Amino acid sequence: MPELPEVEVTRMGITPHVVGQTVIEIIIRNSRLRWPIPEAIKNIEGQVIHKVVRRAKYLLLETDIGYAVVHLGMSGSLRILPAGSVVEKHDHVDVVLASGEILRYNDPRRFGAWLWQPIGEDHPVLEKMGPEPLSDDFNGDYLVAKAKAKRKAIKLLIMDNHIVVGVGNIYANESLFAAGIDPQCPAGKVSSQKLHLLANEIKTVLHKAIAQGGTTLKDFKNADGKPGYFAQELQVYGKGGQPCPRCGELLTEIKLGQRATVFCSKCQH
Repeated sequence: MPELPEVEVTRMGITPHVVGQTVIEIIIRNSRLRWPIPEAIKNIEGQVIHKVVRRAKYLLLETDIGYAVVHLGMSGSLRILPAGSVVEKHDHVDVVLASGEILRYNDPRRFGAWLWQPIGEDHPVLEKMGPEPLSDDFNGDYLVAKAKAKRKAIKLLIMDNHIVVGVGNIYANESLFAAGIDPQCPAGKVSSQKLHLLANEIKTVLHKAIAQGGTTLKDFKNADGKPGYFAQELQVYGKGGQPCPRCGELLTEIKLGQRATVFCSKCQH
Protein backbone atom coordinates (compact mmCIF):
# COMPACT_ATOMS: atom_id res chain seq x y z
CA MET A 1 0.00 0.00 0.00
CA PRO A 2 1.42 3.43 -0.87
CA GLU A 3 2.58 5.17 2.31
CA LEU A 4 3.14 8.86 2.97
CA PRO A 5 6.48 9.13 1.10
CA GLU A 6 5.03 7.48 -2.00
CA VAL A 7 1.98 9.76 -1.89
CA GLU A 8 4.24 12.79 -1.48
CA VAL A 9 6.37 11.66 -4.44
CA THR A 10 3.16 11.29 -6.45
CA ARG A 11 2.21 14.87 -5.51
CA MET A 12 5.65 16.09 -6.60
CA GLY A 13 5.41 14.15 -9.85
CA ILE A 14 2.01 15.38 -11.02
CA THR A 15 2.23 18.99 -9.77
CA PRO A 16 4.23 20.46 -12.69
CA HIS A 17 1.73 18.97 -15.15
CA VAL A 18 -1.56 19.93 -13.51
CA VAL A 19 -1.02 23.21 -11.64
CA GLY A 20 -2.22 26.18 -13.68
CA GLN A 21 -4.16 23.92 -16.03
CA THR A 22 -7.87 24.19 -16.77
CA VAL A 23 -9.82 20.96 -16.41
CA ILE A 24 -11.62 20.33 -19.70
CA GLU A 25 -13.43 17.18 -18.65
CA ILE A 26 -13.61 14.49 -15.96
CA ILE A 27 -14.09 11.04 -17.47
CA ILE A 28 -15.38 8.42 -15.02
CA ARG A 29 -15.33 4.89 -16.37
CA ASN A 30 -16.04 3.14 -13.08
CA SER A 31 -17.48 5.04 -10.13
CA ARG A 32 -17.49 2.03 -7.81
CA LEU A 33 -14.36 2.65 -5.77
CA ARG A 34 -14.06 2.46 -1.96
CA TRP A 35 -16.95 4.93 -1.93
CA PRO A 36 -19.01 5.77 -5.02
CA ILE A 37 -17.55 8.74 -6.90
CA PRO A 38 -20.03 11.60 -6.32
CA GLU A 39 -21.55 13.40 -9.29
CA ALA A 40 -20.30 16.63 -7.69
CA ILE A 41 -16.76 15.72 -8.77
CA LYS A 42 -17.80 17.07 -12.18
CA ASN A 43 -17.82 20.55 -10.58
CA ILE A 44 -14.10 20.67 -11.24
CA GLU A 45 -14.74 20.87 -15.02
CA GLY A 46 -13.90 24.35 -16.29
CA GLN A 47 -11.87 25.12 -13.18
CA VAL A 48 -8.14 25.88 -12.92
CA ILE A 49 -6.12 23.63 -10.60
CA HIS A 50 -4.17 26.05 -8.42
CA LYS A 51 -2.18 23.52 -6.40
CA VAL A 52 -1.91 19.91 -5.30
CA VAL A 53 -1.86 19.48 -1.54
CA ARG A 54 -1.17 16.31 0.42
CA ARG A 55 -3.04 15.72 3.69
CA ALA A 56 -2.02 12.43 5.29
CA LYS A 57 -2.31 9.97 2.38
CA TYR A 58 -4.92 12.05 0.52
CA LEU A 59 -4.14 14.34 -2.42
CA LEU A 60 -6.26 17.45 -2.88
CA LEU A 61 -6.56 19.04 -6.35
CA GLU A 62 -7.44 22.61 -5.33
CA THR A 63 -9.61 24.97 -7.40
CA ASP A 64 -11.51 28.18 -6.63
CA ILE A 65 -14.72 26.32 -5.81
CA GLY A 66 -13.45 23.21 -4.07
CA TYR A 67 -11.15 20.20 -4.03
CA ALA A 68 -11.04 16.81 -5.66
CA VAL A 69 -9.92 14.56 -2.80
CA VAL A 70 -7.98 11.53 -4.06
CA HIS A 71 -6.76 8.46 -2.18
CA LEU A 72 -4.67 5.77 -3.89
CA GLY A 73 -5.99 2.95 -1.71
CA MET A 74 -4.14 -0.35 -1.85
CA SER A 75 -3.18 -0.41 -5.52
CA GLY A 76 -3.99 2.94 -7.10
CA SER A 77 -1.65 5.12 -9.14
CA LEU A 78 -1.75 8.46 -10.92
CA ARG A 79 0.17 9.16 -14.10
CA ILE A 80 0.42 11.82 -16.77
CA LEU A 81 -0.32 10.72 -20.33
CA PRO A 82 -1.12 12.36 -23.67
CA ALA A 83 -4.84 12.89 -24.23
CA GLY A 84 -6.32 10.01 -26.19
CA SER A 85 -3.95 7.40 -24.74
CA VAL A 86 -5.18 3.81 -24.96
CA VAL A 87 -7.43 2.96 -22.02
CA GLU A 88 -6.36 -0.08 -20.00
CA LYS A 89 -8.60 -2.37 -17.96
CA HIS A 90 -8.29 -0.61 -14.58
CA ASP A 91 -8.15 3.03 -15.80
CA HIS A 92 -11.13 4.38 -13.88
CA VAL A 93 -10.78 8.18 -13.98
CA ASP A 94 -9.23 10.71 -16.39
CA VAL A 95 -8.79 14.41 -15.70
CA VAL A 96 -8.48 15.95 -19.17
CA LEU A 97 -6.34 19.10 -19.11
CA ALA A 98 -6.17 22.06 -21.50
CA SER A 99 -2.49 21.27 -22.09
CA GLY A 100 -3.38 18.17 -24.10
CA GLU A 101 -2.35 15.86 -21.27
CA ILE A 102 -4.49 13.78 -18.93
CA LEU A 103 -4.12 12.81 -15.30
CA ARG A 104 -5.14 9.15 -15.26
CA TYR A 105 -6.13 7.11 -12.22
CA ASN A 106 -5.59 3.35 -12.38
CA ASP A 107 -6.67 1.07 -9.53
CA PRO A 108 -6.96 -2.72 -9.98
CA ARG A 109 -8.41 -3.35 -6.50
CA ARG A 110 -10.67 -0.25 -6.51
CA PHE A 111 -10.02 0.53 -2.86
CA GLY A 112 -9.03 4.12 -3.57
CA ALA A 113 -11.30 7.15 -3.63
CA TRP A 114 -12.29 10.26 -5.60
CA LEU A 115 -14.36 12.63 -3.47
CA TRP A 116 -15.51 16.25 -3.65
CA GLN A 117 -15.01 18.94 -1.00
CA PRO A 118 -16.58 22.40 -1.57
CA ILE A 119 -14.38 25.34 -0.64
CA GLY A 120 -14.68 26.35 3.00
CA GLU A 121 -15.81 22.92 4.17
CA ASP A 122 -13.94 19.99 5.69
CA HIS A 123 -14.58 16.60 4.15
CA PRO A 124 -15.43 13.95 6.79
CA VAL A 125 -12.44 11.80 5.75
CA LEU A 126 -10.09 14.68 6.63
CA GLU A 127 -11.62 15.51 10.02
CA LYS A 128 -10.06 14.63 13.39
CA MET A 129 -6.64 13.99 11.93
CA GLY A 130 -3.46 14.60 13.88
CA PRO A 131 -0.62 16.84 12.68
CA GLU A 132 1.56 16.06 9.69
CA PRO A 133 4.74 14.25 10.82
CA LEU A 134 6.97 16.60 8.82
CA SER A 135 5.36 19.74 10.25
CA ASP A 136 6.57 21.81 13.20
CA ASP A 137 3.39 20.82 15.07
CA PHE A 138 4.75 17.30 15.41
CA ASN A 139 7.76 17.25 17.74
CA GLY A 140 9.14 15.60 20.84
CA ASP A 141 7.11 17.68 23.29
CA TYR A 142 3.91 16.87 21.41
CA LEU A 143 4.69 13.13 21.38
CA VAL A 144 5.53 13.13 25.09
CA ALA A 145 2.17 14.74 25.85
CA LYS A 146 0.25 12.25 23.70
CA ALA A 147 2.12 9.21 25.12
CA LYS A 148 1.63 10.16 28.77
CA ALA A 149 0.01 7.34 30.77
CA LYS A 150 -0.95 5.48 27.56
CA ARG A 151 -0.93 1.68 27.74
CA LYS A 152 -1.12 1.33 23.95
CA ALA A 153 2.08 -0.01 22.35
CA ILE A 154 4.28 2.82 21.12
CA LYS A 155 4.18 1.47 17.56
CA LEU A 156 0.38 1.53 17.52
CA LEU A 157 0.39 5.04 18.99
CA ILE A 158 2.52 6.51 16.20
CA MET A 159 0.41 4.70 13.59
CA ASP A 160 -2.78 6.27 14.97
CA ASN A 161 -3.94 9.01 12.56
CA HIS A 162 -5.55 10.85 15.46
CA ILE A 163 -2.08 11.25 16.98
CA VAL A 164 -0.01 11.84 13.83
CA VAL A 165 -0.96 11.15 10.22
CA GLY A 166 0.82 9.05 7.66
CA VAL A 167 3.30 7.04 9.75
CA GLY A 168 2.46 3.72 8.14
CA ASN A 169 3.73 0.29 9.05
CA ILE A 170 6.98 0.33 7.12
CA TYR A 171 8.13 3.68 8.45
CA ALA A 172 6.95 2.95 12.01
CA ASN A 173 9.20 -0.13 12.01
CA GLU A 174 12.13 1.83 10.62
CA SER A 175 11.73 4.82 12.96
CA LEU A 176 11.47 2.69 16.09
CA PHE A 177 14.61 0.79 15.11
CA ALA A 178 16.49 4.04 14.51
CA ALA A 179 15.37 5.34 17.93
CA GLY A 180 16.19 2.06 19.73
CA ILE A 181 12.65 1.56 21.08
CA ASP A 182 10.85 -1.77 21.49
CA PRO A 183 7.65 -1.41 19.40
CA GLN A 184 5.69 -3.38 22.02
CA CYS A 185 6.57 -1.03 24.89
CA PRO A 186 3.54 0.82 26.34
CA ALA A 187 3.78 4.41 25.08
CA GLY A 188 3.54 5.79 28.61
CA LYS A 189 6.62 3.78 29.66
CA VAL A 190 8.92 5.20 26.95
CA SER A 191 11.24 7.85 28.35
CA SER A 192 10.84 11.49 27.38
CA GLN A 193 14.35 11.42 25.91
CA LYS A 194 13.52 8.48 23.66
CA LEU A 195 10.21 10.02 22.58
CA HIS A 196 12.04 13.19 21.49
CA LEU A 197 14.49 10.99 19.57
CA LEU A 198 11.61 9.05 18.01
CA ALA A 199 9.89 12.22 16.77
CA ASN A 200 13.14 13.26 15.10
CA GLU A 201 13.74 9.82 13.60
CA ILE A 202 10.22 9.72 12.12
CA LYS A 203 11.01 12.97 10.31
CA THR A 204 14.43 11.73 9.20
CA VAL A 205 13.18 8.39 7.89
CA LEU A 206 10.30 10.00 5.97
CA HIS A 207 12.52 12.72 4.49
CA LYS A 208 15.00 10.08 3.28
CA ALA A 209 12.24 7.99 1.71
CA ILE A 210 10.81 11.03 -0.08
CA ALA A 211 14.25 12.07 -1.33
CA GLN A 212 14.99 8.59 -2.66
CA GLY A 213 11.56 8.29 -4.25
CA GLY A 214 12.07 11.66 -5.87
CA THR A 215 14.81 10.25 -8.07
CA THR A 216 12.13 8.36 -10.05
CA LEU A 217 9.87 11.32 -10.86
CA LYS A 218 10.40 10.64 -14.57
CA ASP A 219 8.32 7.48 -14.09
CA PHE A 220 5.15 9.56 -13.94
CA LYS A 221 5.26 9.76 -17.73
CA ASN A 222 6.03 6.10 -18.42
CA ALA A 223 3.78 3.09 -18.82
CA ASP A 224 2.89 2.42 -15.19
CA GLY A 225 3.41 5.80 -13.55
CA LYS A 226 4.61 4.33 -10.26
CA PRO A 227 7.52 5.93 -8.38
CA GLY A 228 9.38 2.74 -7.49
CA TYR A 229 7.79 2.00 -4.12
CA PHE A 230 10.11 1.20 -1.23
CA ALA A 231 13.27 1.27 -3.33
CA GLN A 232 15.09 2.82 -0.36
CA GLU A 233 17.28 0.59 1.77
CA LEU A 234 15.19 -0.56 4.71
CA GLN A 235 16.95 -1.57 7.91
CA VAL A 236 14.44 -3.96 9.48
CA TYR A 237 11.07 -4.04 7.71
CA GLY A 238 10.60 -7.33 5.85
CA LYS A 239 13.82 -8.75 7.33
CA GLY A 240 12.58 -10.89 10.22
CA GLY A 241 15.06 -13.68 11.00
CA GLN A 242 17.95 -11.84 9.33
CA PRO A 243 20.90 -10.34 11.25
CA CYS A 244 20.39 -6.92 12.83
CA PRO A 245 22.37 -4.34 10.82
CA ARG A 246 23.72 -2.94 14.11
CA CYS A 247 24.56 -5.86 16.37
CA GLY A 248 24.14 -9.01 14.27
CA GLU A 249 21.42 -10.50 16.52
CA LEU A 250 18.64 -12.14 14.53
CA LEU A 251 15.70 -9.77 14.05
CA THR A 252 12.39 -10.78 15.64
CA GLU A 253 9.14 -10.64 13.68
CA ILE A 254 5.75 -10.59 15.41
CA LYS A 255 2.21 -9.38 14.70
CA LEU A 256 1.27 -6.17 16.50
CA GLY A 257 -2.14 -4.72 15.75
CA GLN A 258 -2.38 -7.30 12.92
CA ARG A 259 0.64 -5.73 11.22
CA ALA A 260 4.08 -7.26 10.64
CA THR A 261 6.46 -5.85 13.22
CA VAL A 262 10.20 -6.43 13.00
CA PHE A 263 12.69 -5.37 15.67
CA CYS A 264 15.96 -6.23 17.39
CA SER A 265 15.41 -7.46 20.95
CA LYS A 266 18.96 -6.44 21.81
CA CYS A 267 19.09 -2.93 20.27
CA GLN A 268 15.48 -1.92 20.95
CA HIS A 269 14.40 -1.80 24.58
